[in-house]
Amino acid sequence: MNTTMLRRGHGERRTAALTAVAALTAVTALAPMVWGTTYFVTTEMLPVGHPLFAGLARALPAGLAAVVIGALLSRTRAGRTGPAARRALPHGAWWWKSAVLGILNIGLFFPMLFISAERLPGGVAATLGAVGSLAVALLAVPVLRERLTVRRVAWGVAGVAGVGLVVLGPGARLDAGGVLAGLAGAVSMALGVTLTKRWGRPDGVGPVSAAGWQLTAGGLFLVPVTFLAEGAPPAIDGRATLGYLWLGLVGGLIAYVLWFRGIGRLPVTSVAFLAPLSPLVAAAVGVGLLGEELSGLQVAGFALALAAVRSPGSSRPGGSRRLGWLRGRRRRRQASSRWRSCDEDRGLRGNRHGRQSRGR
Repeated sequence: MNTTMLRRGHGERRTAALTAVAALTAVTALAPMVWGTTYFVTTEMLPVGHPLFAGLARALPAGLAAVVIGALLSRTRAGRTGPAARRALPHGAWWWKSAVLGILNIGLFFPMLFISAERLPGGVAATLGAVGSLAVALLAVPVLRERLTVRRVAWGVAGVAGVGLVVLGPGARLDAGGVLAGLAGAVSMALGVTLTKRWGRPDGVGPVSAAGWQLTAGGLFLVPVTFLAEGAPPAIDGRATLGYLWLGLVGGLIAYVLWFRGIGRLPVTSVAFLAPLSPLVAAAVGVGLLGEELSGLQVAGFALALAAVRSPGSSRPGGSRRLGWLRGRRRRRQASSRWRSCDEDRGLRGNRHGRQSRGR
């Protein structure tokens, strides 16, 4: 009876943990889905010829806003101004760590993203970005000491192939500079994601502050580069203003908070294999807003890419939690054995004492 109840309790806790991980994965997936709209916004709403300014406008305002919001949240949780204010800004080694992560995830990635979006069709640029999931799987071996499995690589290749079937066609333009920019952005983001997972976050620092540090660092890195390379900002009309607001507020502030929150709590490959969702959304936007049509081969590619995102061989969202649950179960068994041994020792000592008392 007791054993059955214990097993049922363990099973319920395990189910609840896996459900929580699945929910967190679904929320994290909103970030690449939002990023899939970047290609439409860039080509249809933003001024042409200013990819660096687009990256700067997306990063720096969102980063400063996130730092302020993170400071307010820290102060509210702490109930005092001193330690909360210190947690709102980087300290110690986190000054250079935030700078490195901000340059990799934001400062280099954003310009490469917008350059590829301007010089390539949105689907082609998005496909190059999906290569980042494979790069993360490879980088996780030396950086995170994770084991590289054939199944993980196979599903990564399948995801990229599925995206390619959806967005690539015989008439796709392949500009060499755009291709190089797309690949450079994917590798930069992959290294940034892997290091973000390795370094984590300081104690007491929430995902809003961590995202704000990186967005601000990346934006500050882009300030001199943008004005040296592009000169004065372009003329911004109402349509461009809406585009920049969407990219900065939704695609920057909200999406990156969700993204870095997921990186901190999920296996890094689970997060990385959500990347194909971005080009799939880009293709769906093309169908819904630009009147494009999908052939049977593209629909098959769509299904293959979604299978790669959901496949247990690539993402395995509950892997770390499942391992933690098994370790916790093992600790409970060891503790129970120790208590049982102590109880037996007490019983032996009590019986010995009783026999000695009766002997007296």
